[in-house]
Amino acid sequence: MHEQYNDPEIFEIGDQKIRRGRTHYFELTIGRLYDYTALSLPVCVIRGKKPGPVFFLSGAIHGDEVIGVEIIRRLLHSKNLRIARGTLICIPIVNVFGFNNKSRYLPDRRDLNRSFPGSDKGSLSARLAHLFLNQVILRSHFGIDLHSAAVHRSNLPQIRACLDHKATEDLATAFGAPVIINSKARDGSVRDSAEAHGISVLVFEGGEALRHDENVIRFAQKGILRCLRHAGMLPMAREVRTPKPAFIAQSSYWIRADQSGSIRSRKSLGDFVPQDGKLGLISDVFGENTSAIKAKKEGVIIGENRLPLVNQGDALFHIATFDDNDIEQMPDNLPDYVD
Repeated sequence: MHEQYNDPEIFEIGDQKIRRGRTHYFELTIGRLYDYTALSLPVCVIRGKKPGPVFFLSGAIHGDEVIGVEIIRRLLHSKNLRIARGTLICIPIVNVFGFNNKSRYLPDRRDLNRSFPGSDKGSLSARLAHLFLNQVILRSHFGIDLHSAAVHRSNLPQIRACLDHKATEDLATAFGAPVIINSKARDGSVRDSAEAHGISVLVFEGGEALRHDENVIRFAQKGILRCLRHAGMLPMAREVRTPKPAFIAQSSYWIRADQSGSIRSRKSLGDFVPQDGKLGLISDVFGENTSAIKAKKEGVIIGENRLPLVNQGDALFHIATFDDNDIEQMPDNLPDYVD
């Protein structure tokens, strides 16, 4: 099985040549800013002694989504990360400029996750996308791109993937997230470029921007290890707990504020909500005008706004919808469903 993968004796990335059985830390040069500050990608490559798949892990594609950086940092120091076969490429910070500035974007105000495949002659975001695609993604067979919600929002731990591809579906199932969002990749994203070349990539979402969440970090670590074990890269554990089946959502929608004011939420991440179920109340500063926030369709809350003050039209709750069989088996609160 493992011989099917192109994993040579000497793995070349950038100007580095790494033999099997070695772990190597280095940087991939991006370029310089106008003040002559050098920009580079920090990279760790761990090679098993035997051939196998190449698997990448990436964090901070959006610079303010810091949780992926911590997930990869802890994983690298985990006693369970013993790569026996294949090659693991870890890039904890892809958007180094945004990370240092606590910003989602790059200096050209571009979203890096909408800039792929990029260009070696374009703006900084285009050059970074081109480098990451050609040096990391196209050298891999599998990958997990780690994200959180945007600023002032939080996400339930979840996987987003295109389940039309069997290898991707199997990898998503192995992760063990409570919810899998079956969705097409957005144009210009990491997942879009990877899928165009037949590479299976999962997007993990969990927590909020500029914050660490201990439960999300631990959960993601376990999920990544399960995926690496599924790919045959880790030694088989003596006892491996099978994750509970994921609930697969085919669509999702946002509930938005119908008036400005202060919100009092009645539901939280992971809660099941019926159609027309009350999610909270919005009141003006006097408490005279109050409106109820209700679900349009039944489903589970996978994302929520963290700010109590909202303007009309602001996104409040992100709700995933499921088929009737999943709804019947679903608990009232998905965090209770996760060990």
